[in-house]
Amino acid sequence: MWVKIARIILRNRIAFLISIALITVFMAYQATKVEMSYEYAALLPKSDTASIESEKFKSIFGQENSMIIIGVQDKDFYQLDKFNDWLALGDSLKNIKGIDAHMSLGSAYTLKKNKKEKKFDIIRLFPSKLESQKQLDSLAKKAESLPIYYGTLLNKDAHTYSLFVTVNAKTMASKKRVKVVQEIKDRADAFAQKHKLKLHYSGMPYIRVQSAEMIKSEMMMFILLSLFITALILFLFFRSFKIVGFCMLIIGISVIWAVGSMAILGFKITLLTAMLPPLLIVIGIPNSVFMVNKFHGEFAIHRNKIKALQRMIRKIGNATLLTNLTTASGFATFIITSSTILVEFGLVAALNIMLVFILSLILIPCIFSLIAPPSPKQISHLKNRMVKGFVDKLVSLVLSKRTYLYITAFLIIVFSAIGMTRMKSTGFMVDDLPHDNPLVQDLKFFEKNFDGILPLEVMVDVKKKGKVLSLSTLRRLDKLDKSISKSPNISNSLSVVTGLKYLNQTYYNGKEKYFKLPTSTTKNFVMSYLLHTNLDGGKNKNMAAFNSFVDKNKQYARLSFRVKDIGTDKMALMEKDVISKINKIFPSSKYNITCTGSSILFYRGTKYLVKNLASSLMLAVFIIALFMAWMFNSKRMVVVALIPNIIPLLFTAALMGYLGVPIKASTILVFSIAFGISVDDTIHFLAKYRQELQVTGWNIKKSVVFALKETGQSMMYTSIILFFGFGIFSLSNFGGTVSLGILVSITLLAAMFSNLVILPSLLMSLDKMITNKAFKEPLLQIYNEEEDIDLEELKIDTSKYIIDIENEESVYIPKDKTIE
Repeated sequence: MWVKIARIILRNRIAFLISIALITVFMAYQATKVEMSYEYAALLPKSDTASIESEKFKSIFGQENSMIIIGVQDKDFYQLDKFNDWLALGDSLKNIKGIDAHMSLGSAYTLKKNKKEKKFDIIRLFPSKLESQKQLDSLAKKAESLPIYYGTLLNKDAHTYSLFVTVNAKTMASKKRVKVVQEIKDRADAFAQKHKLKLHYSGMPYIRVQSAEMIKSEMMMFILLSLFITALILFLFFRSFKIVGFCMLIIGISVIWAVGSMAILGFKITLLTAMLPPLLIVIGIPNSVFMVNKFHGEFAIHRNKIKALQRMIRKIGNATLLTNLTTASGFATFIITSSTILVEFGLVAALNIMLVFILSLILIPCIFSLIAPPSPKQISHLKNRMVKGFVDKLVSLVLSKRTYLYITAFLIIVFSAIGMTRMKSTGFMVDDLPHDNPLVQDLKFFEKNFDGILPLEVMVDVKKKGKVLSLSTLRRLDKLDKSISKSPNISNSLSVVTGLKYLNQTYYNGKEKYFKLPTSTTKNFVMSYLLHTNLDGGKNKNMAAFNSFVDKNKQYARLSFRVKDIGTDKMALMEKDVISKINKIFPSSKYNITCTGSSILFYRGTKYLVKNLASSLMLAVFIIALFMAWMFNSKRMVVVALIPNIIPLLFTAALMGYLGVPIKASTILVFSIAFGISVDDTIHFLAKYRQELQVTGWNIKKSVVFALKETGQSMMYTSIILFFGFGIFSLSNFGGTVSLGILVSITLLAAMFSNLVILPSLLMSLDKMITNKAFKEPLLQIYNEEEDIDLEELKIDTSKYIIDIENEESVYIPKDKTIE
């Protein structure tokens, strides 16, 4: 098969080059259409109960997290000029296209009892501009006497004040969101600069936009860094700008195809998919390393360029195909998670890893066939003394120190087992960001002064229209609010109960002690006043908020809490506690209760991902084992092959335990990715080992040594590239990306040593127990990399060969010569 493929590629090289150029132009055009994702990543599948409940809540009450919050802490907040500028800031933000409303103490409204018309008059607390400090002091005192705004618009004990900006849902779903958010920040910053204040920004829309912009800038940085690192290492290996340039060309095309394929599939750039271009650069380079190494090795033998390229395709085509299949499998298993963000990541990664292989297989023969043959300088890397010396030391270890190697491996396993017991699973909404990042610091500010910003929504279905406003239901809602808000991590709620308490206070002429539910006697009076009041307030959109806590049929009521970012473990306990309190107050036989919100979706999504990613790792191991069984036709060999690749995973898991790196979506990705890549070295080694068995007449010791010397150099080259390639992600601003880069780098480095010493040692120790006839006659034939003839016609008289291990040679002794 590979002979025909080689012939087709080399005979039609111009046609292939033109076709790839045209496809690249098309993909480049498609890549211009790819968009950033500014939405919260859907961690849960749509069929999950939490997702269904969230969608039902949105269908009744709308989106629950579309507000940007601006906070300020200032003991001298009520200075005339400053407060007038605060009022002007709110009015200015309201006029930005894409903003639905704003709410702050300066734009807040109060109600006044109108006895004559038996209604509540809606009055703005502060005029658009205050004339004197005395006027401001009087109105400020009145504003701070209204409990309805406590913990939302102000924390008078901490002298902290907030301004809420509601962003239009259509704007948040369009490209305009970045411009709108930046304009909000620019205008607020101008106010802060004028009065020498520090403003704090938060809210889910703000966090998403800022995070997406960071991802966008990092994506380009990592592409450039990965290109530079791989180019530098390639030059150090091959000492040729020409080779480096052509390898970079292949990788550059693959990046364009990857981004273009995302646009064609309708996927947006997320925190994960942003890593794909640099990942493909790092993962795709080993294809070039193995192929160029083989091409140079063949050319060094007979100095025939076309023949060398043909042999390169024919002899390592199968092994390279299977190594790419195993790597792609590691990513493809993410598809089973049913999580949109991981499904997209896994699908695009797996597809483009195979495309990189196809591009390398076609472009390297086509390009190298059209340029001058390699010079002696360009193939001098084949005799690199430092690499050869290192490999010789590994050979010495395998031949004479296997006992010590096994003891070391056993100690590593024990060390790993202890470390794994210390692993913890948790996640925070912004824990991927450094603690000194403004997003994190501002979130902590709002948690300290306003009990957090993460929405927790409790929706009560009374199962009967109109029953929500019954006094018994209202009292239950009030009791639930007081019970839940006792938690130090949960704020007081906003609900219809809050509104009715305020109406009752207004009915009693604003006396603060009457901020409570009306009694059975006064409820009818309060409600009659309410019926005559236009709570939409005409143009006063802020007052329409009263209508957002009860549906139009008055069957559903909503209690909106805010919670701190306390981590998934504590969030699980919190939800359990909240549900327990709900069940005590609202019997399930009479009410349907839904507990939802971004806080719940995040913690459940994180738990879901960790569970499913663990399953995807097991699936990756199973699929890759099947590939190896298909290739080597030996169950025992598959088991032995897996051992040196499992040990590095255990070691990495132990490091996570000892260093306190939690198990979360971003860190558990490490294992599937690293396993899929590290097993490539195993495949190349075992393929060469089997070929040497045929050459040496089934001499296991000599075959192991030859295989190690032949593949050791390429394994080291690719492992070094992968180590530094993944290492660049440690420069990210996102903790998850940093952990992914460092942990994968460590795992792959450990896997390299494991495959170079543990795998050969096991082959020699277990001897013919695993190296049996089934392994010698595989289902999938790998061509002999030493001879350009049919294996069936190869007859070896092993008595006429001397295997010179020291000089890595097989020396033929003619019949008329004797061996001294």
